[in-house]
Amino acid sequence: MELKEKYTIDDLIAILKRLREPDGCPWDRVQTHQSIKKSMIEETYEAIDALDFGDDKAFANELGDVLLQVVFHAEIASERGAFDFSDVVTEICTKLITRHTHVFGEDSAGNEAEALANWEKNKKKEKQIDTYTGVLQDVPKYLPALMRAEKIQKKARGFGFDWDNMDDVYKKVYEEIDEIKEAQSEGNEEHIREEYGDLLFSVVNLGRFLGADSETSLSAASNKFISRFEKLEKKAVEMGKDISKMSLSELDELWNCVKSR
Repeated sequence: MELKEKYTIDDLIAILKRLREPDGCPWDRVQTHQSIKKSMIEETYEAIDALDFGDDKAFANELGDVLLQVVFHAEIASERGAFDFSDVVTEICTKLITRHTHVFGEDSAGNEAEALANWEKNKKKEKQIDTYTGVLQDVPKYLPALMRAEKIQKKARGFGFDWDNMDDVYKKVYEEIDEIKEAQSEGNEEHIREEYGDLLFSVVNLGRFLGADSETSLSAASNKFISRFEKLEKKAVEMGKDISKMSLSELDELWNCVKSR
C-alpha cells in the first residue's frame, strides 16, 4: 500500500485487514480482544495528555491511536462473525438519535441540566433499568476508582441522595478520619482498608461539592509533587548533597524552600 497525503476510514479498515491476513504482521494477526483491551485505556490517556499539553498535531496523532483500537476490535469481531465497523457506527448513531429526544424527538431541553436529564431517562429506558440501584450498578467497574466514585455520587444526587450543604460534607470527612484512626488502633488490616476506602469516597464527595474533579485534581497534585521534587533535587545537588543520604529534617527544610518559590 502506497503512502498518500490523505486517508479515509475505509483505508484504515483495509490496512487492518491486510495486517491480520496470514501473510500479514506476525504481531497484529495473533491479537485478541483480551490481549489489546488495555491498549484502549492507555491510548485514551495518551490522547488526553496531548490535549492538555496543547499540541494539536500530537492530539490528532493520539486520537488516531484511539480510533485504531476501535477499528482493531471491530475487525477481530468481524472475523468471528459478531459485528463489523459499520455496526459500531450504526450503534453510536442510533444512540445519539434515541437519547437526544429533545433534538430528534418530542422532548424539550432549555439548558444543560434538562438535556442530561433526557439523556439519562432515555438511557434507562433502553437498558431497561427500573431501579435506582440499577442506575448505580450501570457505572462501569473498569473506570479509575476516583472517577467511578464521583460518577456514582452524581448518579445518586440525581435521585435526591446527597448532602444538603458543605458543612455536612466536611463533617463526614472528619468522621471518616476518626474511624480510620480507630481501625488503625485495632490493628485490623481489612478494617483499615475498608475505612480508608470510606475516607477516599468522602473526599471525592468534598471535591464534587467544591466543583473540583477528583481524577484531574489528584493528577495535578502528582505533577506538582514531581515538579517540586525536581527543584529539591537540583537544590541538593547545588549543595553537593545526595538526597538519599540526607535526614528527613534536611529534606523537609529543602522542600519548604522550593515550595515557597
